Amino acid sequence: MDRIQLQGMSFQGRHGVRPAEREKAQEFKVDVEVDCDLREPGRTDRLEDTIDYTKLRAIVREVIEGEPVNLLETMAARIAERTLQVPGVAAVSVRVAKRPASMQPIEAAAVHINRTRA
Repeated sequence: MDRIQLQGMSFQGRHGVRPAEREKAQEFKVDVEVDCDLREPGRTDRLEDTIDYTKLRAIVREVIEGEPVNLLETMAARIAERTLQVPGVAAVSVRVAKRPASMQPIEAAAVHINRTRA
């Protein structure tokens, strides 16, 4: 299986359990890996034969900048669910990270999930 990777996407969101996390937007970093078959686009060199990276990025942005949730796990699951709806995606791996002010010093608190098409 082939893979498309989008690494280091960064968006602002108001997610978290604590009120301060909802009041002031914070940065969330997201990596997405999509398992798919890239033989056809490798042969044709046509965008319509592959998975458009901008569509994957848009999914991440909509989730991070959208409705607030409590958990990183929820954000990662929503990104994965929507990504699996994209034609050609067989499986997805999502990593969502943030630097919670309440836990400083810390490089990141993160979750990493893997989902496959049912």
